Amino acid sequence: MSLRRRGEAVLRVGDSYLLCETVAFQADIISTVEFNSSGELLATGDKGGRVVVFQREQESKSQPQRRGEYNVYSTFQSHEPEFDYLKSLEIEEKINKIKWLPQQNAAYFLLSTNDKTVKLWKISERDKRPEGYNLKDEDGRIRDPSTITSLRVPVLQPMDLMVEATARRVFSNAHTYHINSISVNSDLQTYISTDDLRVNLWNLEITDRSFNIVDIKPANMEELTEVITSAEFHPQQCHTFAYSSSKGSIRLCDMRQAALCDKHCKYFEEPEDPSTRSFFSEIISSISDVKFSHNGRYLMTRDYLTVKVWDLQMESKPLETYQVHDYLRGKLCSLYENDCIFDKFECVWNGSDSVIMTGSYNNFFRMFDRNTKRDVTLEASRENSKPRAILKPRKVCVGGKRRKDEISVDSLDFSKKILHTTWHPHENIIAVAATNNLYIFQDKVN
Repeated sequence: MSLRRRGEAVLRVGDSYLLCETVAFQADIISTVEFNSSGELLATGDKGGRVVVFQREQESKSQPQRRGEYNVYSTFQSHEPEFDYLKSLEIEEKINKIKWLPQQNAAYFLLSTNDKTVKLWKISERDKRPEGYNLKDEDGRIRDPSTITSLRVPVLQPMDLMVEATARRVFSNAHTYHINSISVNSDLQTYISTDDLRVNLWNLEITDRSFNIVDIKPANMEELTEVITSAEFHPQQCHTFAYSSSKGSIRLCDMRQAALCDKHCKYFEEPEDPSTRSFFSEIISSISDVKFSHNGRYLMTRDYLTVKVWDLQMESKPLETYQVHDYLRGKLCSLYENDCIFDKFECVWNGSDSVIMTGSYNNFFRMFDRNTKRDVTLEASRENSKPRAILKPRKVCVGGKRRKDEISVDSLDFSKKILHTTWHPHENIIAVAATNNLYIFQDKVN
């Protein structure tokens, strides 16, 4: 990798690549990470409002092992801090979500959002520049028309490759509350943006108007019992989308039924076991992420302790439930006191929908194989990463005698957490964001 900013270093980690910073500045903390539809580009957003796009190294006969490397392709400032003078509120520049649009031509397009404003960015390459203008000099100054005695035909001259990022659309003034997710429709013409109480439908060509398709705001805000936490379009059916709530439920909506989708067509919620109910039950049941599988048959949701897979044909209970870090169940009180219990972990499918991945604490991330029912805990950190190293599974010990290769649950560092992960759409390459570090792991290269 070739990115250099203040205090940065770039390390090669075996079959992985790490963008790391020696000092963790608040603005450098990664807040979202996303592969594009081909997997050739990887975008990250941070709390400083910046977007960094990495491009995959092209295959070389002399160095085939470099095929998996991602180098910095473009860096640009997507959002700036703003102030809402009407409400006396400061609007952070932090990038909440990035979503790529499928590539239609030589340029790339992505949507990025902070708490209030969504922007459509075009990323394009330029390796030629026009020369030989009639009305201006090569340095751009306007020429005196009286000195022009002949007409020239401008020509394109080669130049060093330059990657430009330009904001093509700005979608603003549509959300009263903080935007938590955006999702591009399969029709490639519309997308949804979601805040705590509303879901808005936008046309990618129209910036001054959106349609409110879900509104759960009660007439009296004192009667508010739940908020929307995430929403996503179905990957094939352009009229279907799902949104999750802080009460642990998922609603599937069909836009063909009504203009306002307040009435869902399917409702997914697991009945609570009365024997396990506690003060923290409602908090840990809140869904932080919802994702359709690539084939459109399943929904995956992440709450604080588990990942659940739902079959769209079965609303009564989840098809599969995976315990992410059940050893934390006895520590919920201390996690509540340090606010970690409110952390919002994301989840992601692999390209074939056979493996799912999500993050945990101590820079651990978990993988679950749906076919073999095997799971593994891996750690993303500089301390245990050596050149060409293979990541070793980690285990957490809960009480009793601790083995040499295990880590005690009391030793976990809750300030190190992996909230954001993404998986290459076609290959076993994953990107994991750990605070201000970006790790890219791939299958072992021979």
